[in-house]
Amino acid sequence: MTATNQLKVATFNLYNYLAPPDAFYDFQRIYSAEQWAKKQRWLADYLHNQQPDIIGFQEVFSIDALKQQVNDAGYAHFAVVDEPSVIDEFIYRDPVVAIASRYKIMALTEVEPDPHYAQQMGLVGEFCYSRRIIRATIDVPHIGYVDCYVVHFKSKRSLLNSVEDNSKTEEQNLLLQLKDQVAGRWASSIQRGSEAALLLIEIINRKSQTDNPVIVMGDFNNELHDGVLNHLITDSLRFTASRHSKAFTAKYALQDSWQLYQRHVVTDNEREATHYFGSSSSVFDYILLPREFDAGFQGSFYEVIDYHTYDQHLINPQFAYDDQSTDHGVVMVTLALRS
Repeated sequence: MTATNQLKVATFNLYNYLAPPDAFYDFQRIYSAEQWAKKQRWLADYLHNQQPDIIGFQEVFSIDALKQQVNDAGYAHFAVVDEPSVIDEFIYRDPVVAIASRYKIMALTEVEPDPHYAQQMGLVGEFCYSRRIIRATIDVPHIGYVDCYVVHFKSKRSLLNSVEDNSKTEEQNLLLQLKDQVAGRWASSIQRGSEAALLLIEIINRKSQTDNPVIVMGDFNNELHDGVLNHLITDSLRFTASRHSKAFTAKYALQDSWQLYQRHVVTDNEREATHYFGSSSSVFDYILLPREFDAGFQGSFYEVIDYHTYDQHLINPQFAYDDQSTDHGVVMVTLALRS
């Protein structure tokens, strides 16, 4: 277990964590007993070797199995706010996020989007997050209650599915698919960006009421500094002229933990990607922190002393061990109590 003068926080996309004999997405996708044992062993090894204190999980289907596994690894506190969808009795869809902690979860809620702001943003109907977001208030040593948010924003996969029309020519069908892809991918971007904006509004609202420090962790399915998501970094906001605006913004600002690490630790390390698709690589998995974890803020409690992306299974996989692991790198930050 981590020394109490340090706090380790990780975000971990489990990639289809579903115990057999149930299937994920279609009836053919079922782990064998051996594959499932390997997947659980890989997770167990990560927890044992890396020793995070708080972990945000994505792509959870088997909630009870994960709860038992993390409990066996020393995480007495575990929570979800949703359940996956089940069709045809054994085919699972819509995995959920979860949180596990060595420290007590004092309160738990599902984050609800503000309907007023959703309407102001031009979102039609009742807006819903593509995956429900957890807010777990955890009693962390030395700092007290911390609001931990676990997210899995909408993927870049098109929201529109093209259906081939046999009455049309091949060229006409290809043209339709092209237009559907353009519209569908932008629709996904709108959903993802709207999720981030509405989450940030709820974080600001909550912090204004409680002044609790915040940790946001998860699979963002997008580069953070891309225009779709960069409003999460609240330093990008602009106020009308006021001598108090900078200090006011700083109270609510979220920062990329990698940037905090780079700012206060002398290192030439480059940031590792957390997801690979074909020949391209991206950072999709993030941990965002407020000024309470920034050594540049005089009143901070902790500072970021390490940032680690566990990615050997992606860049140099050992098939016999890694073949049932995950398609994401696992990001963990180590926070140390300031002296």
